[in-house]
Amino acid sequence: MDKQNFSKEIKNKFIQLFNSNPLLVISPGRVNLIGEHTDYNNGFVLPAAIDKAIYFAVSLRNDDKCVLYSFDMEEQHESNLNALTKSPMSWVNYLLGVADQLIKAGYKIKGFNCVFGGNIPIGAGLSSSAAIEAGLAFALNDLNSLNIDKLELVKLAQKAENEFVGLQCGIMDQYINIFGIDGNALLIDCKSLEYSYYPFHFNDVSIALFNTGVTHALASSEYNKRRAECNEGIKIIRKKYAEVASLRDVSVSIISEFESLMDAVIYKRCKYVIEENARVLSACKALEAGDLNKLGALLYESHNGLQNDYEISCDESDFLVGLAKNEKSIYGARQMGGGFGGCTINIITKKDLAETSQRIKTLYDNKFNHKLKIYITNISGGTRIIE
Repeated sequence: MDKQNFSKEIKNKFIQLFNSNPLLVISPGRVNLIGEHTDYNNGFVLPAAIDKAIYFAVSLRNDDKCVLYSFDMEEQHESNLNALTKSPMSWVNYLLGVADQLIKAGYKIKGFNCVFGGNIPIGAGLSSSAAIEAGLAFALNDLNSLNIDKLELVKLAQKAENEFVGLQCGIMDQYINIFGIDGNALLIDCKSLEYSYYPFHFNDVSIALFNTGVTHALASSEYNKRRAECNEGIKIIRKKYAEVASLRDVSVSIISEFESLMDAVIYKRCKYVIEENARVLSACKALEAGDLNKLGALLYESHNGLQNDYEISCDESDFLVGLAKNEKSIYGARQMGGGFGGCTINIITKKDLAETSQRIKTLYDNKFNHKLKIYITNISGGTRIIE
């Protein structure tokens, strides 16, 4: 279903349920071109908003109730703003968490009706959760005339997930959701929270996501383990360089001094993060120069680091990236997201897209006896009002 039809369906359902005209908001998913596991190390990331999105229809009420309807799940939930508690229906908590954060921050908000749904695949690492949080935050900010600036909206949406949902995500997903602009990737400095745009103006390529179909069973425990390993590395580095606060402050030449002074695993983890930060900055230069070959080579390097140094890939994603390397139509590919499954991101020439995708799909299906899902995306704008 296309954008126009989605927004129409959501609006019609809203009118059917609530008999009034809503504010319509579109809130995109995202890809991360490069910069994986660098965010919690105060590093650099290079995401982009995409044309798969969550659509919202929202209006204010004259009481303190919030009535939520999931178009995709065909489920409804009702809460009171004065007594927000977690729901056993997980989708509800991403929305209630936003209302909870607005109230905690001292903003006066009215009760509201909300219908939402969209075409971001759940569990594929395209950040449907951030799209839900940031989209509702954006809508409530507008309807209640709160005048919250964009960066505060980002922080508020992130806190909703950290505190109410209970997932300790970084800030990247909510940030790109609010700040994304059409045809551009966004360099985020996770230390200063400063940002800059880099053009992705390649009309002859698409970004294809190959979903391994493998769930992130190990992702949360291993994610916490990687954070701890990076922190262990920092402690060792600080014995010699006291000014180091995070791996962001360490250069490639400095980390090489510690190869014999660290446990081999800790060294590999730190080395990967430091090299990945350098790759992100190189990718920005490649985008400025319009150099897809360079950008693609950096994606392959990133995957190599994720596979061998950070060790968060899996057989399925390694196989897909290996296949990509054999395809002339693919400039670059890598594991995207937390790891241990999810999607690989691939930059593919549009004219060869169907043929290349089908060839890879057949090889993958035969190897793993599991059907490969493929999502074709284009870089799009951030959260905004449709009507």
